[in-house]
Amino acid sequence: MISAVMPTYARVDLAFERGEGCFLFGTDGRRYLDFTSGIGVTALGHCHPHLVKALQEQAGKLWHCSNLFRIPTGETLAERLVKNSFADTVFFTNSGVEALECTIKILRKHHDDSGHPERYRVITCDGAFHGRSLATLAAGGNEKYLKGYDPVVDGFDQVPFGNLNEMRAAIRPETAAILVEPIQGEGGVRAGTVEYLRALRQICDEFGLLLAFDEVQSGMGRTGKLFAHEWAGIAPDVMALAKGLGSGFPVGACLASERAAKGMTAGTHGTTFGGNPLAMAAANAVLDVMLAPGFLDGVDKRGRMFQKRLAGIAKRFPAAIAELRGQGLMQGLKCAAPNGEMVDALRAQGLLTVAAADNVVRVYPPLIASEAELEQGAAIIERVAGRLAQAAAPRAVRPAGASAKAK
Repeated sequence: MISAVMPTYARVDLAFERGEGCFLFGTDGRRYLDFTSGIGVTALGHCHPHLVKALQEQAGKLWHCSNLFRIPTGETLAERLVKNSFADTVFFTNSGVEALECTIKILRKHHDDSGHPERYRVITCDGAFHGRSLATLAAGGNEKYLKGYDPVVDGFDQVPFGNLNEMRAAIRPETAAILVEPIQGEGGVRAGTVEYLRALRQICDEFGLLLAFDEVQSGMGRTGKLFAHEWAGIAPDVMALAKGLGSGFPVGACLASERAAKGMTAGTHGTTFGGNPLAMAAANAVLDVMLAPGFLDGVDKRGRMFQKRLAGIAKRFPAAIAELRGQGLMQGLKCAAPNGEMVDALRAQGLLTVAAADNVVRVYPPLIASEAELEQGAAIIERVAGRLAQAAAPRAVRPAGASAKAK
């Protein structure tokens, strides 16, 4: 008999009754250090006082009025995002996948309005994850997620992540754009180098393509800058955001330059709930915190410290952690043993993490995590890595002639 909640998740048998800062409190009576952050969502931790106050005040005034009318707080949020990014315009959504759907539509519409409707194909990368709608599943190209949903939506060509020769070779007359994650989260916390991201910009400019970044996981301060691509000193034409934008409240955004979004006029796209007053209150409150002087500098400093600490652990216990990946507070531990073993062992010790592809464990602390809290998490990782490394060590060979221990 099917459960009342559709069984599409292999859930851990653990529930939480409340959260505070970097911690979650389980119904089992235990306190857990949350370095999952809802898979990069609760960027400012749980129940951040400024966010709680903003939502409480808005909830007492207006929840929904629809996009048939102006939403002043949404206009304010859009202006703030434009001011602090490459973009000229913003479309608000409820989630990352909706932001990616809007992104894909902009990429196609741009070329159609430019007199080239044949240019509709988008080059993406192996290992990418852009969401679970039919179009974004096709964009990711992962056979595991596509199974059972044929026919696959046409219009996407995958190339190896980080390979510029393959990227150039995939361009054809029908190509409209390149869509990449500056850091692949679900794909194993694989970061594109500064040189790679800059080269993508150059390729797009050379071939008249649009460059789109999926910063649903890597954006909103997680790497120490508001957006991960800023480290490369370049600008995309379109970008999808979500997750940390609402720090737990469902909200996403598609940001675009005026040139890219020139065809997005009245009636070309829409949403019922996107940009509603509650979501706008939450996202504005998030920006209040993230854009405050020194906040992102602090995230960068603590992220570098945390990465250095994890690198030391990986070096000490290569039998448990084969490789450290990521940037800032978006770290990935490529495991020597099945990553599920490490996730389970860390949770048993009171630290929450999440698995990713390529046998990686994602470690995403809230951006508000203090040095002491980051050290607390690192100490648990070190303890578990030591135990896993010890378990992986070959058993000592008994000296010749030694007898087995009597039963």
